[in-house]
Amino acid sequence: MTLNADLDAIDWKILRELQDNGRMTNVELSQRVGISAPPCLRRVRRLEENGVIRGYRALLNGPSLGMEVVAFCLVGLKHQADHELKAFAELTRNWPHVREAWMVSGESDFLLHCSTSDIGTFQTFVIEELTSSPNVDTVRTALTIRKVKDEAPVRI
Repeated sequence: MTLNADLDAIDWKILRELQDNGRMTNVELSQRVGISAPPCLRRVRRLEENGVIRGYRALLNGPSLGMEVVAFCLVGLKHQADHELKAFAELTRNWPHVREAWMVSGESDFLLHCSTSDIGTFQTFVIEELTSSPNVDTVRTALTIRKVKDEAPVRI
């Protein structure tokens, strides 16, 4: 495994702890990783400045907020020139129902993770916005049944 950052054992402990609970205080974090608070805070700031820690956010419960439908869309483009890929990627940034978008290899060009309040809203998005977008050739959708695993995006 090639690392893009110079991390020691304490840095790895900090990352594990923050990934499990990003709201803990620096004092609690320092106690958990076995160093005093000032150097712990310096390490966290260095990890943030170096881009190892990209940010912090609350993980919301979609269904409790009325977002009942989670679906994935596999999108194939007619043309895959660099400017065409960038243009579609830019479109995804303006669609509030698209929560994550990945450029992928294989039969499709993009994988979109979507969340909507109901199936009708999702269908409207797919028909009126996604499939009618410039350069879109194919769209395959998959409605989710239930989430069976929910881990942090990066395994450490």
